[in-house]
Amino acid sequence: MKKLSRLFATAALAGLAFTAPALSASFNEAQKGEIEEIVRGFLLEHPEILREMAEKLEAKDKENEESLRDKALVTYKDEVFKSPRDPVVGNAKGDVTVVEFMDYNCGWCKKAVGEIATLVATDKKVKVVIKEFPIFGEHSEYAARAALAAAKQGKYWELHQAMFAHEGQVTTDVVNQLAEAQGLDMAKLKTDVESKEVGEQIAANMQLGKSLALSGTPAFIVDAKVYGGYLSMDALNAAITEVRANGCKMC
Repeated sequence: MKKLSRLFATAALAGLAFTAPALSASFNEAQKGEIEEIVRGFLLEHPEILREMAEKLEAKDKENEESLRDKALVTYKDEVFKSPRDPVVGNAKGDVTVVEFMDYNCGWCKKAVGEIATLVATDKKVKVVIKEFPIFGEHSEYAARAALAAAKQGKYWELHQAMFAHEGQVTTDVVNQLAEAQGLDMAKLKTDVESKEVGEQIAANMQLGKSLALSGTPAFIVDAKVYGGYLSMDALNAAITEVRANGCKMC
């Protein structure tokens, strides 16, 4: 009975919240004050309702976000999985494609690079597409540009790993030092870093991430599923195994 009364009171409160604006003209100031006190007293007596409402709203927002993301993934699937501009490691003709959005100044991306290196070394049928997604400021953007410029010299993966192996912030100076240590032609690298092509690719990745509602790095896409955050080797292998068992829908 107590639970039923609480449910009735909650429903009444919700109904009052929706109808109050329309009915406000029907109440005088004293009556409005009494209603406000009733609502306040009820919420003070049952503060858990506010938590329940917040959790339900959060779940609804997440559901809406996932729905929008699923639709965007269908719309932009070629840009996600088949853009000819993106660096690829592993088997370029692999049966399953893993896409990673990353930033060189992201701690979890630093951890993930080891998982990706192990993945392509142990699974000869997987294709990994790397999306430069510099969300941590100007140094990250320079690093992303330099990585794409290094790809033009056939040394993307080498510089990519070197930047993640660096301890501390990956700054512009650090990037240049690491690129030189990898034997890159620095004059060409600096020209390509500022090229329209590289700039457009970074901009396209940023827009794609926005369309997919990606809020951080790393973010992984394995076929039709988007995973926000770090994935362990076990999680990556499980996702890939699931796609192989059911067949690719998009990749």
